[in-house]
Amino acid sequence: MNRTQLLTLLVALAVIGGAGLVLLQRHQKSWTESEAQIGQKLFKDYKLNDIAAIDIKGDTELTLERKDTGWCVRQRGDYPANLTQIKELLLKMGDLKVIQSDPIGASQLARMRLAEPGKGPDSAILLEFKDAQGKPLQSLLLGKKHTKTSDRPSPMPYGEDGYADGRYVMLGSDKQTVLTISDALNTIDPKPADWLDKDFFKVEKPQTVSFVSTNATNSWKVSRASESAPWVLADPKAGENMDSNKVSSVASSLNFPSFVDVAADAAPGKTGLDNPLTVTIETFDHFTYTLKIGHKTPENDYNLNVVVTADIPAARTPGKDEKPEEKTKLDKEFQDKTKQLQDKLTKEKSLARWTYLVNNWPVDPFIRDRSQLMVDKNSEKKEAAAPSDATPTPEPPDPDINPAPMLPK
Repeated sequence: MNRTQLLTLLVALAVIGGAGLVLLQRHQKSWTESEAQIGQKLFKDYKLNDIAAIDIKGDTELTLERKDTGWCVRQRGDYPANLTQIKELLLKMGDLKVIQSDPIGASQLARMRLAEPGKGPDSAILLEFKDAQGKPLQSLLLGKKHTKTSDRPSPMPYGEDGYADGRYVMLGSDKQTVLTISDALNTIDPKPADWLDKDFFKVEKPQTVSFVSTNATNSWKVSRASESAPWVLADPKAGENMDSNKVSSVASSLNFPSFVDVAADAAPGKTGLDNPLTVTIETFDHFTYTLKIGHKTPENDYNLNVVVTADIPAARTPGKDEKPEEKTKLDKEFQDKTKQLQDKLTKEKSLARWTYLVNNWPVDPFIRDRSQLMVDKNSEKKEAAAPSDATPTPEPPDPDINPAPMLPK
């Protein structure tokens, strides 16, 4: 071996040795950082008050934004979001800690359901927090849930894999390490309907209910003189006999209404609100609810819009013989009640901006045809045919019972 070959060999060995040293140092650094994460909080420098937007992306996309009016859901026309749910999420994310840390390669991402979001069943869910300027603060990929098999018998069907007690996640700043946290984060889902504030209107003390059908002959109106008085059909026709039980069920069906979702596309031609059925309810508290009911969806939900108005009295008329102490008490009660009604009106008036998807069960009783509110004539005929005061026909003696013996004369 000549001098030139020897020098070449020494240079090659130096290069290989240097490269190996660099790789070893990188591995040691990665191992040290990974070990340091265990037991520590998932997010470093987590500033809850700086978060002004939350993006969740999976098969669908969801954006929650903090505005002057509060948190809202962008994909639902900025409809108010569930504030309690958002607060719970933000507080939880600040407290999450790492319980395990492992290196991961690109070929293993799908197995841990950490593949790129929106690319199929093995995809991750992306959770990202942003500030008011849209700058990303923290991002997290949510992967497969960590499960634990219970040794104790339980009535809850957890399945073969047991129950979820954690989740595999990956920080957006480190795509080579999979972390395990002790919370399954079950509520984080990119479905807009799951993040809406579901507090809806409530009809109290109805006084009149009217239904205007697209076919005028099917329209009707009922009313009552007081909360305890019976319902009366307006302008009854000859032969009509209203079924009071059916009307009572109509009046009570909106005591606690709810909605499933807010329509993402509220075009009147699509929702059917260009030619709606209309229900109007007036209450003893001077509220008027106008419900416009459109098409029914394949999921059996109605498209519905609600407009609320009210003529709340500003002053109370004192009684003729009220004493001063009675007047003070009654005035205070009136003012408190008026404040409650005004707050209720402010909240319910704001609902008119959106179109809602509402379950069929609270809507169907209102859109009955006029004839469906009447007593069934077939039932009346059956009742009339049944003898009510007729003397019952004696039953024949049972042949298996021995007759009483004859007494001697």
